[in-house]
Amino acid sequence: MPEKNLLKAERVAYILEQLQSRYPNPPIPLDHKDPYTLLVAVLLSAQCTDERVNKVTPSLWELADNPFDMAQQSVEDIQAIIRPCGLSPQKSKAIKKLSEILVADYAGVVPEDMDALETLPGVGHKTAGVVMAQAFGVPAFPVDTHIHRLAQRWGLTNGKNVAQTEKDLKRLFPEACWNDLHLQIIYYGRDFCTARGCDGTVCPICTTCYPNRKKPKLVKKP
Repeated sequence: MPEKNLLKAERVAYILEQLQSRYPNPPIPLDHKDPYTLLVAVLLSAQCTDERVNKVTPSLWELADNPFDMAQQSVEDIQAIIRPCGLSPQKSKAIKKLSEILVADYAGVVPEDMDALETLPGVGHKTAGVVMAQAFGVPAFPVDTHIHRLAQRWGLTNGKNVAQTEKDLKRLFPEACWNDLHLQIIYYGRDFCTARGCDGTVCPICTTCYPNRKKPKLVKKP
């Protein structure tokens, strides 16, 4: 008899076990030293690899590694350093402006509040979630394009958009594991279930969850 595709509850349990065994203590991929430098690094990572961000930020921290000093820098000087990360005109303006706001409104301290973070220039819901999870340890489930893709391949969401994917994943997995899980999924995606390397029929999790899947799993882009 052919193997059966796993039911959703079985998929959730299997995925959680696999990810925790493969990545028991997932490191934060962006180099940083405090909430402010993490916030800037996450902002820079939009449409850019973490590896490239980590190559650029040491020079940026030499220029300024806190909102007080960054607010004093010109947009041009910031942009000259972060240009390799892409979207440098917008990102440099956002970094300077959010630094000015942190100094003026928050005494230079990154707020430990999701809503407050989302009001900062260049800081969307995903970026705010990463900062809440990785800087402050507050349960969050930031969903990027990689998590959005894998969640569809694994039958955990219908993939309408990243907001729906986040809602579905939060409902399926215990809150206590959210912060590690979003990193574990990213690492697994890089290692086994890449955009081109797996189409839903190649990697260990895809083939175990869906042994009867014959055609590539088409995913909806966010």
